[in-house]
Amino acid sequence: MAESCIFCRIAGKEIPAKIVVETEDAVVFEDIKPATPVHYLVIPRKHIATLNEAVEEDRAVLGGLLLAASTAAGKLGVKDAGWRLVFNTNRDAGQEVFHVHAHLMAGRRFRWPPG
Repeated sequence: MAESCIFCRIAGKEIPAKIVVETEDAVVFEDIKPATPVHYLVIPRKHIATLNEAVEEDRAVLGGLLLAASTAAGKLGVKDAGWRLVFNTNRDAGQEVFHVHAHLMAGRRFRWPPG
C-alpha cells in the first residue's frame, strides 16, 4: 500500500466509497466524476502505479480485475445490455491517479473508435 495513494486508502477503507464488489485482489467502487450514466472504477488492492510497472507476478491480480468487473456489471444490471472497460496508462492516455485502475462504463450506447 502506498500511503499517499487515494485508491490504496479506498481499498483499505480509510476513505469511504460506494463499493459494489470486493474480492481478495480487487475493489470496485463508484467514480466520483462519472463520464457515463454508470461509471465505476475497478482497482487492485496491490499498488501498481501503471500497467507499465506490472510484472509476471501480477498476472493473477490483473486477471482478478477482469473477473471483478464482470461481477460488478452483473450486480449493476448492465451485463446484458453492454458495458465497456477502459484502462488508461500514463498522462497522455488520461491517467490521473497513478494506481492501476479500469473504468467500467455503461448506461448508454458507445461508439467506435473511442477518443
